[in-house]
Amino acid sequence: MADRDVFKSDDPIAWCPGCGNFGILSALKRALALSGLKPEQVLVVSGIGQAAKLPHYLRCNMFNGLHGRALPVATGAKIANHGLVVIADGGDGDGFAEGGNHFIHAMRRNLDMTYLVHNNHIYALTKGQASPTTDADMVTGTTPEGNSMEPERPLALAVAGDCGFAARGFVGEMDHLVGLIHQAIEHEGFSFLEILQPCVSFNKVNTFAWYRQRVRELPASYVPGDWAAALAAAVRWGDEIPIGVIYRGSRPAYEDRVPALAAGPLVGRDVDRLRLAAIVDHLK
Repeated sequence: MADRDVFKSDDPIAWCPGCGNFGILSALKRALALSGLKPEQVLVVSGIGQAAKLPHYLRCNMFNGLHGRALPVATGAKIANHGLVVIADGGDGDGFAEGGNHFIHAMRRNLDMTYLVHNNHIYALTKGQASPTTDADMVTGTTPEGNSMEPERPLALAVAGDCGFAARGFVGEMDHLVGLIHQAIEHEGFSFLEILQPCVSFNKVNTFAWYRQRVRELPASYVPGDWAAALAAAVRWGDEIPIGVIYRGSRPAYEDRVPALAAGPLVGRDVDRLRLAAIVDHLK
């Protein structure tokens, strides 16, 4: 097992003191080490937002792109070099508003990569506006009379879309979260992990204390391959919020269904180097 400190960056962290993102960063480093990975084997892609700053605080390959566009970049990188462990990372606004359509199609393709979404039910980078997952009636900067819309349930969307691996974790249950991230990385196919992460500055409702009264690990008897049971668990929210692997599908990964990719990463083939050399000669 690799040492998680090999993924440690010395860059200063710009999150608010007490932010749940610190715990997610720590959990991801532990999970990467648990998988025995090295920094050069990992690519973390993000969009824009507080959660999307995470790759800056890791020592590995990273790409910080446009708002809501982490998954298209991650998809392209994975297809070009599916020898890489590719992780897309972002927040609930980034992932389910601007990036909602990409989320749907990433599940459909079932590329072997992981999508971590920090769900704090608010747009935190831009000072607390309502996001797609903000609870109904919550007062925010853009909903001073209370949010008039019901929240999106991304985990239910993932189960309905037959996502290869759909899970939910809570940053206040660190060992459990590390295990979920590790399982998501090891899963062959598209893995989606919703991480409940309190925003201490702008969300005074979904706090650490609020979650600790409600989150419950799924029982050992729970079967994540049961689609109907998974959908029922995914929509459960309120006095009891289940955490754990909600659904695990059995579809083959995209790479295994495309002959050109099944033969190995495109970047490692002699034919591609020859083609690249020909292109370079032509440009001269």
